[in-house]
Amino acid sequence: MTDTHPSPHPSRALAHFAATLQHADIPAPVLRRTEDLFLDWFASALAGKGARPVEALARFWLAQGPADGASEVLIHRRGSSPLVAAAINAAASHFAEQDDVHNGSVFHPAAVVFPAAFAVAQALGRSGRELLVASVAGYEVGIRVGEFLGRSHYKVFHTTGTAGSVAAAAAVGRLLELTPQTMLHAFGSAGTQAAGLWEFLRDAADSKQLHTAHAASTGLAAAYLAADGLTGAQHILEGPQGMAAGMSSDADATKLVDGLGTRWATAETSFKYHASCRHTHPAADALLQVLRTHALGTDDIERVTTFVHQGAIDVLGPVTDPQTVHQAKFSMGTVLAIAALHGHAGLGEFDADYRAARVQALRDRVHMVLDAEVDAAYPARWIGKVEVLTKDGRVLHGRVDEPKGDPGNTLSRPELEAKALKLATYRGGASAAEMQGVIARVWALDGAVPLGAWLSA
Repeated sequence: MTDTHPSPHPSRALAHFAATLQHADIPAPVLRRTEDLFLDWFASALAGKGARPVEALARFWLAQGPADGASEVLIHRRGSSPLVAAAINAAASHFAEQDDVHNGSVFHPAAVVFPAAFAVAQALGRSGRELLVASVAGYEVGIRVGEFLGRSHYKVFHTTGTAGSVAAAAAVGRLLELTPQTMLHAFGSAGTQAAGLWEFLRDAADSKQLHTAHAASTGLAAAYLAADGLTGAQHILEGPQGMAAGMSSDADATKLVDGLGTRWATAETSFKYHASCRHTHPAADALLQVLRTHALGTDDIERVTTFVHQGAIDVLGPVTDPQTVHQAKFSMGTVLAIAALHGHAGLGEFDADYRAARVQALRDRVHMVLDAEVDAAYPARWIGKVEVLTKDGRVLHGRVDEPKGDPGNTLSRPELEAKALKLATYRGGASAAEMQGVIARVWALDGAVPLGAWLSA
């Protein structure tokens, strides 16, 4: 493993870490958290079944063939190549807005790392233990690339689509047993293909799922091509014409090698409680705190002011009148209104009420204000602060320093199991009994048994 001393070549140091990571290097709690994250991802992928943009992407990728293979396309219960399965499973797992997020990098690792690693591990006959090691390599690399690219990057670029390409390359490269030098070539090929812009939010377009499909598949391809001798840029991350040069104005190369082998960023990753953009969660939890503390209902609310970081304004600000369920998950007012009405902004609640008159009425009384304290803490901490003006003239305040799902306020395994069951059965991706079987397999993942198929046709 790479040491933690400053490196004159951080891309190389990061590639060396990913290529040489061993099971014995990873603390047991990190391995257990990776199992938790894998279960959360698997269920999120099943929840994408039947979603229009996901199925459109699936039709395209499946038409490229092959018609069968060891890598499972989970929503269709059929096999194909690793490339096809990775792309479709990545798209599916990013649709329900229930996949994980790492705060400091503002990056959704699961939706790009696990689809690529799972597909390749199945195709190569790898074990659950090998899958876990490769996935940790992908998480550690992707999170650090996201942190390195910084806040200026996220203002325009969807970090999951950009850093995700390199993360997927790291995970697949570890399964292919690339050397450190070959892993560096894989990073170069992945980074030069990195893409994903936020403009789609303004039009309720379907690009978000395309971003994860592209990142998982290009990262996978980059690793396979490197194994076959294709070379890539040696300084793709920090070079004068690399990712940071073209995509960031505040990049910090020291973050690429921060604590490699001692700081496990995988364990810092948060789960999503509400089925919406993570930028809405702190405010939603703070509003729910006010409602519970003061025994208020939505009819008691005259106005809600949310005090947020700039990233929330950048991503949520363009969505003022959501036209689709998915776009509604990026509307602060809609999310808070649904949470206030139901106590939780879940999948079913969005489907039933995102355009309901009572939701729209409260939505339009929610306002975002940039807050210096919240903005200074972000992205390391996502603080939720709200001010509620009641119709009888009271001004009430709520504050949440760790939203539900953050490492300090995490979901327990029983809570993760309950969430997984809801996700799997949401669109008929799997029955409750089938998902119970999947859960049992996940909790036994850290073994030497080849993965094989997980869901029969």
